[in-house]
Amino acid sequence: MSVIQFWVSHRAELTTLLAQHVALVAAAVVTSVLLGVPLGILAAKRRGLGAPLLALANIVQTIPSLAMFGFLIPVPVVGGIGARAAFLVLVLYGLLPVIRTTVTGLTTIDRAILEAGTAMGMTPRQLLALVELPLAAPSIVAGVRVAAVVGVGTATIAAAIGAGGLGEYIFRGLSMIDPTVMLAGAIPAAALALVADGALAGLERFVAPARRRSARARVAAASTLGIVAVGLAAVALTASAERPLRIGSKNFTEQLVLGELLAQTIERYAALAVERRLNLGGTFICDRAVAAGEIDGYVEYTGTALTAIFHQPVSGTSRDVLERVRQIYARSGRTVLPPLGFNNTFAILVRGGDARQLGLRTIEDAARHAEAWRAGFGYEFIERADGLQGLARTYALRFARPPRVMDLALIYRALAAGQVDLIAGDATNGLIDALDLVMLEDNRSYFPPYDAVPVMRTAVLQRHPQLRAAIDRLAGRISARDMRAMNHAVDARHRDVTAVVREFLQGL
Repeated sequence: MSVIQFWVSHRAELTTLLAQHVALVAAAVVTSVLLGVPLGILAAKRRGLGAPLLALANIVQTIPSLAMFGFLIPVPVVGGIGARAAFLVLVLYGLLPVIRTTVTGLTTIDRAILEAGTAMGMTPRQLLALVELPLAAPSIVAGVRVAAVVGVGTATIAAAIGAGGLGEYIFRGLSMIDPTVMLAGAIPAAALALVADGALAGLERFVAPARRRSARARVAAASTLGIVAVGLAAVALTASAERPLRIGSKNFTEQLVLGELLAQTIERYAALAVERRLNLGGTFICDRAVAAGEIDGYVEYTGTALTAIFHQPVSGTSRDVLERVRQIYARSGRTVLPPLGFNNTFAILVRGGDARQLGLRTIEDAARHAEAWRAGFGYEFIERADGLQGLARTYALRFARPPRVMDLALIYRALAAGQVDLIAGDATNGLIDALDLVMLEDNRSYFPPYDAVPVMRTAVLQRHPQLRAAIDRLAGRISARDMRAMNHAVDARHRDVTAVVREFLQGL
């Protein structure tokens, strides 16, 4: 019922996202067919080209979709942020099944049929159009069916680069650990995939022999049973193993650095084995993971904990906020250790050129120009109590178009590339200086303090007394400048996180 209520209350937005999803997938599948069938014919007729062509399509298919989106961001014309890059990725993923099934369909035709057509005086073009393609049609439709289902699924991931579609609800729900929002996007996406699969399966059954259908069903059933068996065996092996201490992190550079910093500190000074569970996702995923015992600790920010996790109003100094957060965590069996030494507040950022040309110094200054701008925000910032809604009320922010919602890892480069004009980032992010971005002053003090603090399961601290002393070595030792330098080393200089953290600890 909650999902239905969400759909009703967000029906205009749902309609827009569904339309974006359908249009993106339909355009990509049609393009894949228009390109894939001729390429498949070429590969089938010219064997020397067929093997390299299929090999190239196979290589493209092995690249993870998020990595593919990342590769295309700096590419001019066809890349960037938004639906254009997503369309290209979906086309590339759709080509392999269409090419492969076209080749299969054409090369498995009975030679006697082709010889009979030739004997009747058919030209190669007539033979292809009137005999070969109709006979290969069942195989080609099967490839289109695969391309359509893959396209529906991949299009949900495209929301990470601001391409819209139903994936926006899924990513938003994941970042907030809100099953209602996740299901609001997942259910229509699944239904869309089933509709596409069912319609094309009906067309395939219409032209495919019954024997082939039954054999395909048996193969699918055997594959499913095999996957289930392997999964159960993996679960059994995992459950029987004694696990080491687990340290987690959220899914942006600073959190990866902080997670690695905790892990190396524990390994060095507490002599405990550490399993890294980094890049887990947003605030709520890490919070739930600690509460459920899936990880034993991570670094959180006091203002985030108070407003986003515990839904408490912010008032008082950094010390007051820290004490309130410490008390609330203690009630649920978690301990807040001393702050690391820096405050990573939300940073409202604009391009350096715009700030200098327009004389922008504060968020209030930017609000006067916002009606002509496009904003870009992460999934959490859209939903959090200390996020967009409160910021818009405080500063009377109005934008020309709805904000683009995308992954935090992409948002700084999207601003620098001119694809958005204002973003909410992190004050300690290393790309701020590297990309010539300017942090606007929060002159109305909207954002609370966000002091970085390790949050650990109390039971783990009690079981390993040396653990607290090891982590306390970091207390007050990491300045905002230190954090920004480590972030810059990873983001701008592309250095390995492990090496950056190791060097920092050696210098303490």
